[in-house]
Formats: sequence, structure tokens, C-alpha cells
Amino acid sequence: MSERVYPPVIKTALGVFKALNIKFRLEGTEHIPAEGGAVLVSNHVSYLDFIFAGLAAHPAGRLVRFMAKKEIFDNRVGGPLMRGMKHIPVDREAGASSYAAALKALRGGEIVGVFAEATISRSFTVKDIKSGAVRMAVASKTPLIPVALWGPQRLWTKGRKRRLLQRNVPVTILVGEPLYPKRGDDYDQVTEDLRARMSELLEKAQREYPDVPKAGEKWWQPAYLGGSAPTPEEAEKLDFQEAEARRASRLEREERAQGEGGAS
Repeated sequence: MSERVYPPVIKTALGVFKALNIKFRLEGTEHIPAEGGAVLVSNHVSYLDFIFAGLAAHPAGRLVRFMAKKEIFDNRVGGPLMRGMKHIPVDREAGASSYAAALKALRGGEIVGVFAEATISRSFTVKDIKSGAVRMAVASKTPLIPVALWGPQRLWTKGRKRRLLQRNVPVTILVGEPLYPKRGDDYDQVTEDLRARMSELLEKAQREYPDVPKAGEKWWQPAYLGGSAPTPEEAEKLDFQEAEARRASRLEREERAQGEGGAS
């Protein structure tokens, strides 16, 4: 498979990280298979996570095809890059086609990356995850590989200004032991086991992180470690309010469009 876009993007990203003196801690990469399909499931703390989660497979010489919301592919800058890297668009109105595309990639020996929490976790803990990743692994007979990221939230996360040029930020990428779900398993239980492994990895990354927040910077630290990030319960309320606001805005646009159509 021709790769004209992905390798240069990785090389550019690594060059930028070096210039910014981003300090990586990368562990567990031996769990990434040298060949064959796999479902890589990462937590989600920033808008840059697909870059850092993808680096988990870099030592094995593998590229990760991430499932990402369709809106990114519609962007005039990001879209061509995403398509060039052969990532998989997710249209929530047509989920079956996204699932089919992911299965095709997995059966073709690709690693498919999934952010099973669906949205960035405001609490910086692992939210409830859906069973889609487990079902894909079972259908394609591929392993599930849990990954935990910590540090990217300091560069760009939900509700905070971008700080992409911030220097000397440590970034932790931990890869856990694979799970091998199979037909007949309780998919909900396997999903909970996956979430537990991701949470364990993330807590390890957080507790062993080399930096502590300075005055006024406690927003990037989870509440359970004394930070001012929302608790999981507070974050859930904020997510609900955001979803309701989006829904109301969408309905308003649809009603306006119908009104304009009727007036013509």
C-alpha cells in the first residue's frame, strides 16, 4: 500500500516535538504486533491524541488508521491529510459504513485506532466506553490493545486555549497487554475489562508523571490528585449540557432551513 502522506506527517511531527523539547515516556511498545490487524484503544484527553497514540506503534514500524468524526474530513486542510493517511471517517448518521470500513482495514492487516470514549474526557479519567471496539476485534479475529496517554491535555484540550508551542511538556504513552476476545464472550464484560486496563494504565501515567502543576495550572490535573479538573460526575453534567446545546442548535438550523424553503 502506497504511503506518500503518513510517513512525512510523522517525520514532521517528530521534528516539531524535538524542537519543542517534548519529553516522551513510551512503554509497552512490545505489545504492538509486528504484522497483522489489531484494534488500538486509547483514552482521550486532547485534540492531539491521534498523533501521540499513533506513536505507540512507531517502534514496531506500524501505522495506525484512526476512526475519527466525519467533520474532520470535511475540513479543507485536515480532510486531505486524513484521507491521505487512510484514516476512517465516522458518520454518526451512517455508523454501519464506518464499522464496515474498519473491519475491512483490520482484515487487511491494518491497526485501527479507536477513541472508545467518543469525546474528550473533561475529568481526565476514563469515561464509560462502548462495545464497538470489542465487537470489531471479535469480528476480525484481532487483539485489543489498550493505550493510555497523559500530557497532551496541556497542549490543547476541550475548553482551553491551544498552547501548541509550549516547550518542555512531558508526554507519557503507555501500551498495555492485549486482550483477545472471541465469539461467545460477554462483550459488555470484555468492554468493562478493557476500560479497567485503560484506567489502570492512565492512573499509572498520572501518578508517575514528572511534572506537577504550577500555580494557576491545576486545571490539567485530575481531581483525585488534587487538581481542579471536573470530577467524573461534574464532567458528565457538562457533557450533557453541551450535547443539549448542540441538539438545540441543530434543530434551530433545521427549522430555519425549512422556513426558508417554504418561503421560496
